[in-house]
Amino acid sequence: QVQLVESGGGLVQAGGSLRLSCAASGRTFSSYAMGWFRRAPGKEREFVATISWNGGSTSYADSVKGRFTISRDNAKNTVYLQMNSLKPEDTAVYYCAAGSFMMTTTSGYHYWGQGTQVTVSS
Repeated sequence: QVQLVESGGGLVQAGGSLRLSCAASGRTFSSYAMGWFRRAPGKEREFVATISWNGGSTSYADSVKGRFTISRDNAKNTVYLQMNSLKPEDTAVYYCAAGSFMMTTTSGYHYWGQGTQVTVSS
């Protein structure tokens, strides 16, 4: 069992930056691939980024490639999402998730956090 708690969301102007954190409980964090997803108002939850268990591999949605960076610190049981050059269309609730493999679909993840709101003003 893994419990995930996101933090770091907030209100930022377009062009600004935020860093999201996702703290995990449990000793098996380092065995999981981790992902970030987001849900904008009126839209489905969508993939943002994923990282392998050891941080050696990452993958991003085209919409955030070059602006967002996913990373993890297994010693701290934490995964991060550094978001730069934020746009109003990045406004959403951001969720972290843990799964067995790096996946771009929600069905590939077993555990989910409660989400943190990111609002980008124009």
